[in-house]
Amino acid sequence: MSQLRLPFSSLSPAAYQGLIASNTALAASSLGLPLLELVYLRISQINGCAFCLGKHSQALRESGVTQAKLDCLAGWRISELFNDRERAALAWAETLTYVSEKGAPDDLYEPLRGHFNDVEISDLTLAAALMNAFNRLAVGMKL
Repeated sequence: MSQLRLPFSSLSPAAYQGLIASNTALAASSLGLPLLELVYLRISQINGCAFCLGKHSQALRESGVTQAKLDCLAGWRISELFNDRERAALAWAETLTYVSEKGAPDDLYEPLRGHFNDVEISDLTLAAALMNAFNRLAVGMKL
């Protein structure tokens, strides 16, 4: 394991605590922790954040998600282990993670409306932004 480049949480405590507060608020949202953790894990897979991969896969196992489902997360599009709600959330999370390449097209936004209310779509969008921020901190600072 590499050494932490900078102790960002103590160097920028107000900003870091804002991220933690956002994480706490999202954990209490109506999205539910298993869905949030799936989204967090998928984003962390894309971003290559080893710290977050371990953290979120452990949280999912502790919440009762099967190892088979975790093993298939990177291939969620072709796996029968994911329901339509999870698929919509994962597609949106991936779109936002790759936003510089693909934008956020309507054909990936509109399916959200069939599975989530406006507050949940907002929370899901914030969750994707938050996990991308956490991944960049962890990877950039070698957490």
